[in-house]
Amino acid sequence: MLKEQAARTPAPQWVRVIGGWTEFQFAERRMPTLDEINAVAPDTPVFVMHLYDRVLLNAAALRAVDYDKNAPNFPAGEVQRDRHGNPTGLLIAKPNANILYSTLAKGPKLSREDQLNSSRLFFRELNRFGITSVIDAGGGFQNYPDDYGVVNELHRNGELSIRLAYNLFTQRPKQEMADFQSWTKMTKAGDGDDFYRVNGAGEMLVFSAADFEDFLVPRPDMLPVMESELKAVIRHLVENRWPFRIHTTYNETIERALNVYEEVNREIPFDGLHWFFDHCETISDCNIERVKALGGGIAVQNRMAFQGEYFVARYGSQQAKRTPPIRRMLEMGVPVGAGTDATRVSSYNPYVSLYWLITGKTVGGLSLYPQENRLDREEALKLYTMGSSWFSTEDGKKGALAPGQLADLAVLSADYFSIPEEEIKHLESVLTIVGGKVVYAIDEFSKLAPPALPVSPSWSPVKEFSGYAKQPTQPVAASHSASCSHVTAPAHGGTQSHLQVMGEFGLWGLGCDCFAF
Repeated sequence: MLKEQAARTPAPQWVRVIGGWTEFQFAERRMPTLDEINAVAPDTPVFVMHLYDRVLLNAAALRAVDYDKNAPNFPAGEVQRDRHGNPTGLLIAKPNANILYSTLAKGPKLSREDQLNSSRLFFRELNRFGITSVIDAGGGFQNYPDDYGVVNELHRNGELSIRLAYNLFTQRPKQEMADFQSWTKMTKAGDGDDFYRVNGAGEMLVFSAADFEDFLVPRPDMLPVMESELKAVIRHLVENRWPFRIHTTYNETIERALNVYEEVNREIPFDGLHWFFDHCETISDCNIERVKALGGGIAVQNRMAFQGEYFVARYGSQQAKRTPPIRRMLEMGVPVGAGTDATRVSSYNPYVSLYWLITGKTVGGLSLYPQENRLDREEALKLYTMGSSWFSTEDGKKGALAPGQLADLAVLSADYFSIPEEEIKHLESVLTIVGGKVVYAIDEFSKLAPPALPVSPSWSPVKEFSGYAKQPTQPVAASHSASCSHVTAPAHGGTQSHLQVMGEFGLWGLGCDCFAF
C-alpha cells in the first residue's frame, strides 16, 4: 500500500500515516524499518507516526523538513543520528510529543477546496461506523480560530454529517492563561447549535501538567510550577463557567491536579460545572472518590488496546489488570464516558474500543484484564452513548433513542449483542441517520444513500483504499432493533421477534446514538 501510494502522490505532497496502528497487529509483530520505507518510497516524502512515541521519516521527508547535521535538538525529544551526526529518520518523543507534532506541521497543505471535500469524506467515513457525534479534544498545532475555518464553512453550508462539540486546546507554553483569557472574550462555552458548538477548554490546559503516556519511557514528573500555572487557568475557567478537561495518564499527576481543583473550589465553587479527566490509566480509588466529590467525570479511551504490551513490559501484568480501573469508576458512581482518542494514537473505529472494553484484549491479542475489570456489552454500549453525552453537557439530550432526544441512530451490519466477541471489531453501519437525515446507507438501504462525494485530490488514498479496514464485502445487515434485542425465528419459519426489554426506555433505551471522543 505504501509503495503504491508513494508512486501516485505528486510533489511536494507527503504520504502521511498518523496513528491508529501498533506493531503488534502485524504477523511479524514489529514496526517497518527505515530501510524498508526508503526502498518502497525513495523519492516521495513519507511520515509514519507510531502512537505518541516516534515518527519514521524516509530520506525524502528528511530533505523536505530540512533535517540534516544541523537539525535542531528538541526539548524532551530526540532526532536520532548516525555516527557521522546525520539524522537517520527516527524521531523519538521522550516523552513530550512536540517533536512529532512540530515536524508534522511542516508538511504541505491541501487547497481550500480539497480541505473542504476531504473533511466531508472523513465525516462520511465516521458515519460508516455509525458515529453521529464527536467530542473533539483539540490537539497540537490546532490553532483557534484559524484552523477551524474549514469546519465553520461546512457548518454554515449545512454540510456537516456529524455533531461536533469542540474543546479549545492551548498551543503556547507559558502563555496558556493569555489564550484562555482571549478565548473567553471571543466566545463562550456552549456557543453554537446542536451540530457545532464550543464544549469548553482542554485537553491541554497548561503544558506543565502534560504527562504524555509513552510507556516505552519512565513516567515523567511534572514541573514544580504545575500547581501555580494550573490554578490560574482553572480559576479563570470556573469564574467564566467554562467546562474543562485535562489529559492525565498517571495517578501522581491526577493527585496534584486534584489538589489544585479542591483549592479553587473552596474559593469559587464548581457548583455543577462539567469537568473531567481524560484517560486516568493508573488513578487510585482515593482519587476516584475525590473526582466524585468535586462533581467531575472520567473519559476513558482505548489507548491500552494499542499500548498494553508496552505497559506490561514496564510495569507488569499485575498493575495492568486495573489500567484503567473502569469497573471501580462505575462502582463509585463517577460519570464515565468511552472513546477512542483518535486519530493520533488509536483508530477512530468505535468497535475496536468496544471490543477492548468487553474482552480486555489489546489489538495484538494480549489479554490485560480479569473478568472483574471488563464490561458486558450493554455496559460498554452505555458508556459510548448515554455515558458520553455527559461529557458534552448534553446528557438527556442525546445518547438514547427516546422521546425528546435528538434523532440520531445507526443500523449495524450484525447483531452486536449476539455475534462472537472477535466479530465486534468488524462491525459497521448499514444506515446512519443524524438529525432525521440519512447520512450513510448501503445494502438494502442503499436507495436512501446521500449522493456520493467526489474524491479529491485525485491522488488521495481514499480513491484506491476506501476507508479504515474496509472489507471487500459487507456483512448481512440487521435492523438496529435486532442489534439490541434478538430472538431467533422459530424453526417452522416466520419473522424474528424482538421481545427483550432493556433500559429505561425499553428496547431503544440504549440506542446506538454513537458517540466518540
